[in-house]
Amino acid sequence: MKKVSLTGDRPTGPLHIGHYFGSLVSRKELENEYESFVMIADVQALTDHFKEPEKVRDNVMEVALDYLAFGLDPQKTTFFIQSKIPQIAELTVFFSNLVTINTLKRNPTVKDEITEKKDLFGAKGEKLTYGFLGYPVSQAADITIVRADVVPVGQDQLPMIELTREIAEKFHRIYKTQIFPLPQAKLSQAPRIMGLDGNAKMSKSLNNAIFLKDSPEEIKEKIKTAKTDSFSTASYDPKKRPEISNLLLIYGLIHSITPQEAAKEMGSVNYTSFKSKLAEDLIKFLEPVREKRKGLEKKSAEVMNILTEGTQKTLARAEETINLVKKAMKIDY
Repeated sequence: MKKVSLTGDRPTGPLHIGHYFGSLVSRKELENEYESFVMIADVQALTDHFKEPEKVRDNVMEVALDYLAFGLDPQKTTFFIQSKIPQIAELTVFFSNLVTINTLKRNPTVKDEITEKKDLFGAKGEKLTYGFLGYPVSQAADITIVRADVVPVGQDQLPMIELTREIAEKFHRIYKTQIFPLPQAKLSQAPRIMGLDGNAKMSKSLNNAIFLKDSPEEIKEKIKTAKTDSFSTASYDPKKRPEISNLLLIYGLIHSITPQEAAKEMGSVNYTSFKSKLAEDLIKFLEPVREKRKGLEKKSAEVMNILTEGTQKTLARAEETINLVKKAMKIDY
């Protein structure tokens, strides 16, 4: 039997180039080798968008369109909607007994996101919700409900994979069983792309991203206004010159060269000319995705049918898992 891969995205907006290089490329590589599951994580999106459920609902289709436009194959990858798999919520409850509050508070990814979302959770996290603090437990349930062996992720998600492994090991130890593989992270060729505003990462919520669906005009404007530094020409030095290094990283990725090679190629060019070339090249690079997406937008019923069929397949696997879990926990009445 093939090993299983699982990954997903929160439907809080369309996907951007950080997703393209950070995860989608890896998912495409895994399609032939693994039984691949890709989840649209609407329940997780509600942990910090609970006041705007319409946004989450509307973006389920946006994310699905991006998956298919990128080229993920529904004949090889199973797409499903998180909220349609109730066994995930059930497994989350069981796992919540195996994780301490202090462990969740120490999670570096959660800490960073709480700081980012101070308008929602308060400057010192005084309005932090139980749901948001505990979403890594839900992520562990996402991964283990399909008994995934590998999870393609960006660097910022490594703490989540480690927590999933710890939970699985603790479950096996307490209940004297071996149900879950201990998932391995598969890092992408670009574990982290910074936001165009200089923020630590490109993010839908921070409005600092280039989306796969962006028009040529939008891409030109975003690259034009991207943050750089006070120097006149480009060089790659992520620690001392992070913003221009990030643009060189993007240039290198779309041309399949290293950022160091990109710096040699574009280092003598002034910022205005460099940004202009980067924008034009990125427009050409994303054109096939953009054009395919336009066609898929006219076939929303077919896209939703792909999600429905994938969800039904995932339900069957999730039910197998939860039955094994309940038997191990002596609650299979």
